[in-house]
Amino acid sequence: MGETKFYKKFIGDRSFYRRVLRIAVPIMVQTGITNFVSLLDNIMVGRTGTEQMSGVAIVNQLLFVFYLCIFGGLAGAGIFTAQFYGAKNDEGVRNTFRYKIWLGGILTAGAIIIFTCFGDKLIQLYLNGSNDGGDLEAALGYAMGYMKIILTGLPAFTVVQIYSNTLRECGETVVPMRAGIAAVIVNLVFNYLLIYGHLFFPALGVRGAALATVLSRFCEMAIVVVWAHTHHKECPYMKGVYRTLGVPFDIVKKLFVTGLPLLVNEALWSAGMAMLAQCYSTRGLNVVAGNNISGTVSNVFNVVFFAMGDAIAIIVGHSLGAGRLKQAKDEATKIITFSVFIATCVGIVIFSTSSLFPMIYNTNAEAKRIATHFLMAQALFTPQIGLLHATYFTLRSGGKTFVTFLFDSFFMWVVSVPLAFVLSRYTNLYVIWIFAFLQMSEWIKCVIGIILVKKGIWINNIVSTEETAQ
Repeated sequence: MGETKFYKKFIGDRSFYRRVLRIAVPIMVQTGITNFVSLLDNIMVGRTGTEQMSGVAIVNQLLFVFYLCIFGGLAGAGIFTAQFYGAKNDEGVRNTFRYKIWLGGILTAGAIIIFTCFGDKLIQLYLNGSNDGGDLEAALGYAMGYMKIILTGLPAFTVVQIYSNTLRECGETVVPMRAGIAAVIVNLVFNYLLIYGHLFFPALGVRGAALATVLSRFCEMAIVVVWAHTHHKECPYMKGVYRTLGVPFDIVKKLFVTGLPLLVNEALWSAGMAMLAQCYSTRGLNVVAGNNISGTVSNVFNVVFFAMGDAIAIIVGHSLGAGRLKQAKDEATKIITFSVFIATCVGIVIFSTSSLFPMIYNTNAEAKRIATHFLMAQALFTPQIGLLHATYFTLRSGGKTFVTFLFDSFFMWVVSVPLAFVLSRYTNLYVIWIFAFLQMSEWIKCVIGIILVKKGIWINNIVSTEETAQ
């Protein structure tokens, strides 16, 4: 009897998992291919030298803050998009799309200005530790050359996120996947041509990698934009979306109030991650390289629970928007359980292959050793990371964005960053032990997340009011 009750609560039937995987698999494929090509990109750059790889890694760590600001800002509106779509309100979807255009444009312009004016100073924050035999000045030069080119692709990146997120939130996950596949093929081909100078192309090194990335982003943008505006049957909400860029003030207010904590959360969390990387960098250039290798490899595998988080946002969001609150709670519980199971399997794979990927890089033995140890530690904590992502997206699906702010970035800056700062500067601990202690501190978040999800404080239909339904 107890076993039957357990299975009924935590395990879904075949049709439920087919529904989950129908949404999650295309996202896994798109993100997985993108991250796999990022791995190949990283390997190609890494084979040109430790300084080149470290310079590109530092720029990407800084740009990561911008990327997550975009993700967080759009996610706030995306909560409404999913629920409007569940309520079959096309005009509501159009208004959230227009809001995304404004927000994305402002964030992108701000990022370009900041990185253009202060990019060199931000990069130097990561080049103040020991050089471990590397050339810090050369790493700075490579980083600046890469950054100047990569900034030209930020507008295309933002447009892709606006369109792809909207399509996914409305249940269309295949087209963004196809666009992503096309983009990574373009990226991979031009990486090969421009980094090393094959055929009649010049050998541009890290600048070639940046050019390939920019070209791939404009390719991806063209595909999703053209498809969305030529398939009115699948995307009725896109018809007339540019008839005006105005958004009713009451909707702007709701989107802003709900989305601001998410935007601030992602900005602070990504800035916190950049700060953690800076703390690791005080251990030397080999740690920068090793952490970069580990992070890039892990991202190839971690697409699984990122996709499961998106599945929660879409499936649970649709149920909440349609007023099926009990069903939403049941779906969330089952997907969280599934996410932890899959994350555990992923952790086993990462641990088993932890010594293989670093060997591909043309860097020194110490950087490879550190990368292997980072991967092994990452693998051990992968189940907890899967749980944290799933609970985070569950809380967010019902619009409880202030709670997710406290759950995520508040914890980052109150616990994780101070702990990393103290351990990196006032102890002689091996960097992997610092990473492990930071992960163990998040056991607190795991307990809090489970309690909040179980209490159901996130179960909320945020588009049922008359003013947002019109």
